[in-house]
Amino acid sequence: MPAGHASIAQRETPTEDLVGIGFGPANLALAIAIEEHNSNCAPDRVLRSAFVERQTGFGWHQGMLLEGATMQVSFLKDLVTMRDPGSRFTFLRYLHERGRLADFINQKSFFPTRVEFHDYLAWCAASFGNQVSYGSEAIAVRPVQHNGRVGSLDVALREADGPSGGTEQVVRARNIVLGTGLRAQLPEGVFAGEHVWHNRDLLFRAKELKERPHRRFTVVGAGQSAAETADYLYRTFPDAEVCAVFTRYGYSPADDSPFANRIFDPSAVDDFYDAPEDVKRALLEYHGNTNYSVVDCDLIEELYRTVYQEKVAGTERLRILRTTALTGVEEIARGARAVVTSLTTGERSTLDCDAVVLATGYRPRDPRELLGPLAEHCLTDSQGRLRIDRDHRLLMDDQVKAGVYLQGAATEHTHGITSSLLSTLAVRSGEIRDSLLRRTHGRALAPAVGVVLSGDVPFPAALDTEAVTAPSGR
Repeated sequence: MPAGHASIAQRETPTEDLVGIGFGPANLALAIAIEEHNSNCAPDRVLRSAFVERQTGFGWHQGMLLEGATMQVSFLKDLVTMRDPGSRFTFLRYLHERGRLADFINQKSFFPTRVEFHDYLAWCAASFGNQVSYGSEAIAVRPVQHNGRVGSLDVALREADGPSGGTEQVVRARNIVLGTGLRAQLPEGVFAGEHVWHNRDLLFRAKELKERPHRRFTVVGAGQSAAETADYLYRTFPDAEVCAVFTRYGYSPADDSPFANRIFDPSAVDDFYDAPEDVKRALLEYHGNTNYSVVDCDLIEELYRTVYQEKVAGTERLRILRTTALTGVEEIARGARAVVTSLTTGERSTLDCDAVVLATGYRPRDPRELLGPLAEHCLTDSQGRLRIDRDHRLLMDDQVKAGVYLQGAATEHTHGITSSLLSTLAVRSGEIRDSLLRRTHGRALAPAVGVVLSGDVPFPAALDTEAVTAPSGR
């Protein structure tokens, strides 16, 4: 067992230096940064950490691991390379151990498939199995008073799939890191059901439909996930019509030009954090088309070719319903009925479907939902948003000495567009680790840890069905 680590159930010490809530890529990168510090430091400088994850094993957007779909981020932006190219957790080291390094090089590509990158993440996570309590859900964070101040935090846990009143377990930490990921966004008034679901469940739900005849699928949304979903359903169910519904005139291409991509550089986080508020807003607006509600050009062209070739052949199995809004959904026998309205003519139509798939993005979780009474101590700006220090620590009043760190879109207003993406995970994990070391040992001799809350990408208004897509790239 690596120094300074054990599963929560095995803990003998009453207080951890860090408890990480959620164990996706963000907190996995943090676990690596901490482990690399612990393996090279004196025993009295070890950071004691543990993580909890509600899934029963490691998994990242598994419902969208579509065959052949590639990442939108270079393999060099893995969990460690941008911080430490010599780490044993690089993507290249993974390829070498899997016996595919030469084969990957011969592809002449920076972009692995999503399936392969997920395997890389799982390969990294396997080294930390004894530090993660899988199948456990954090249900509350409670302040613990020391001499009139909150010096530590109790994280209440419950079995993720157990009864709501099941046995509660508590682990105490000096710091917490919230890495709880994104929450699926559904249009206002629309609820998931047997035949109405978010695209995050695509592969799981599509399996249930393969053994019967099909008539139609409706896909709502205009981003990368929506385009991939439409393409997947078109190829997987050759007897079905696929209707792509979005309020735009067409799919918009992602800007992945070299200069625009500099918005994903680690140094861009410093630029954004120090910028005046009006500049922050402008940067998010200028460069939203690098990530939000946009599609890779190759996929756009492939879908357009399909539509055109069907027009030549006199068939129309892939239908693009542009400038059209979803205005109603209801479950019907063995399917769902979507009501759509043309924004240009006002004409309403109904589409009876095997399923309505909502590729309508994600939204961030407000960390205060989990913090309970501690939320009263959070500092906010003039717009009521959480104030977050450059080291990703939530700013609190003087009564709170325990640290709460945030990973994810809950920090986009302070740290910029990369907050919920993969691009800066390696560097950010080192920053959080070093902050924890300073707070725990007085100076950052090596990487540090804390409890980190990771949120989701900020979303447009609830009625907007073309929200942010899952971070499969950048």
